[in-house]
Amino acid sequence: MVLVVNTTTDTSVTGKIDEMLQDKGTEYEIIEAAALKIGPCIGCNYCWLKTPGICSVKDDYEEILKKIIKADQLWVISDTALGFIDHKGKNIFDRILPIATMYLKFKGDQMRHVSRYKKRTDIGLIVTGEADMDYLKKWSVRCALNFESDSLGVYGKEEVKEAAACMS
Repeated sequence: MVLVVNTTTDTSVTGKIDEMLQDKGTEYEIIEAAALKIGPCIGCNYCWLKTPGICSVKDDYEEILKKIIKADQLWVISDTALGFIDHKGKNIFDRILPIATMYLKFKGDQMRHVSRYKKRTDIGLIVTGEADMDYLKKWSVRCALNFESDSLGVYGKEEVKEAAACMS
């Protein structure tokens, strides 16, 4: 199942994705999250220590996290700021932390958190503004590595066809 979370007010990208995924017969869900209340991670570590797997911040993200855990792919559509994804897109990624544990292990020559669940969700990113695409691609690979999954790539709004081709 493909989960697409659009943090922008521009629904033209999700409209195109909706059309292409219907044509492919892909199981998917699109969440228009621009108007949802999704706060930042506050770094309290409750999701690791006090309420394992459950974020202490109570907002609209709780339902999204439950869907991420079950999805095969997570695609985030984000506006940009200062050459990077904006705060709304970054909140989606930062709040994924409850799917990891506080325990660490080596992956290659790097320390990574041990996953809480057996299911892995690969991640992709679509940005709607100007960004440092090389940096975002490296960042996406590192985010995926943190969760023992694969990066599906980083695409600009004008490359939505290419992004949708990766969605399965």
